[in-house]
Amino acid sequence: MSYIRLNKHYVHLPYLFLGLIEAVLLGIAVWVANWIVGVYPPYEVTPVASIWRSAIVFSLVLSCCTLSMGVYAAMVREGFSSMVLRTLVSFFLLGSAALFLVGLVFGRELMPQGLVFWGVLVATASVIIARWGFVKVVDTAQLKRRVVIYGAGVRAQKLLDDLAPSIDVIGVKIIGCIPSADESVVVPNELIIREPSDWVAFVKGAQVSEIVIAPDERRRAAGNVFPLSQFLDCKLAGIPSSDALGFYERELGKIDIGLLQPSWMLFSDGFKYSKRRLLAKRLFDIALASVFFLVLWPFMLLTAIAVRLDSPGPVLYHQIRVGFNGRHFRIYKFRSMRQDAEKNGAMWAQKNDARVTRVGAFIRNTRLDELPQLYNVLAGSMSFVGPRPERPEFVADLSRQIPFYEMRHKVKPGLMGWAQLKYPYGASAEDAKNKLQYDLYYTKNHSFLMDMLIMIQTVEIILLGKGVH
Repeated sequence: MSYIRLNKHYVHLPYLFLGLIEAVLLGIAVWVANWIVGVYPPYEVTPVASIWRSAIVFSLVLSCCTLSMGVYAAMVREGFSSMVLRTLVSFFLLGSAALFLVGLVFGRELMPQGLVFWGVLVATASVIIARWGFVKVVDTAQLKRRVVIYGAGVRAQKLLDDLAPSIDVIGVKIIGCIPSADESVVVPNELIIREPSDWVAFVKGAQVSEIVIAPDERRRAAGNVFPLSQFLDCKLAGIPSSDALGFYERELGKIDIGLLQPSWMLFSDGFKYSKRRLLAKRLFDIALASVFFLVLWPFMLLTAIAVRLDSPGPVLYHQIRVGFNGRHFRIYKFRSMRQDAEKNGAMWAQKNDARVTRVGAFIRNTRLDELPQLYNVLAGSMSFVGPRPERPEFVADLSRQIPFYEMRHKVKPGLMGWAQLKYPYGASAEDAKNKLQYDLYYTKNHSFLMDMLIMIQTVEIILLGKGVH
């Protein structure tokens, strides 16, 4: 099994192990930096009693910076050079700035300047070498779980298509598809495997890690039945089976609405109410929004002045959006479009939208236009993390076209969300359908840990300007 579930969120073990190894290396880098400081002044050596605290903080901060820049996924998808570039940005830019702020807030004794300077240099070199060694030494193919799909029709082919873009990242290898009786075969012939007479012998011989049940029709004709007994034998032999919907959720971080049934939502282990968690989330939102207001008010003032000077019209722009349990609320932004942008009614934002002003393009890329929504967070109509709220006009239309669309309103909308991390900007009903699958995953599995991961990884979205129209 190459994944573990932490507080309802699935984490793939290869990344977890690599992250733990790097966390240790980052801590060691602080000790090495302290030794260098002793050899090459003018920085002062940190006492041993304090170096442990500095090492823990240093390791934690740079590990978060690594996650925020999507380094592990880039290492697999984009290659070694992209990983090095992202590592340099995450350590030298984000890490150094974050460690400077830690020293500013908690005192230089916790994070001395010499440790930050030499620690970042040593950490960068050691981590890049460790990742290079991991890629060269570890056979990633051996880390992948070997999965066989029971089914070879439309449902199985859709599963293959959805897995294809992420197959190298998620640690799964599809060894083939086994058609059920009387099922129209759609998947490529090279993936077809004849149904074995002895399933246990087959899965052991082929070193199968999991069976995914995805036939177009589970009932069989000619008196045959679904091979439940054989799948139970496989389960007792240590080879689990999972339905396609659960496999989607675990591996892709989304819920396929084409497979979703209302009973699954009712009986699954998610979609739970917790008064304690809601209170903790609310207190966290208030505290974080207050800190952001105190830190970012100069940027908000400069943004307001720039918007005023760039084009005629009000500095702030407001819209009615659909929030928790379908209640409407007023959302605020810095105006990034011309004042007459919607003279013909509500419209989807488009790529390179001509209605966007010069200042508007900049504040959209940097997400400065979203800062007034800190007021919405303090007022309680929004949270920091949750599905992005949509306009009532679009919600009414999308609810008619997309099943389960209104389920995304069962949690409070947010400034940032799981769908924004996983899917580019939506400008059509099809985009809204794809994003809904991620919103439903968040609605089902949301937790404090998942919220923290989303906030950390959103840094990459902001720095690289992803998903901006």
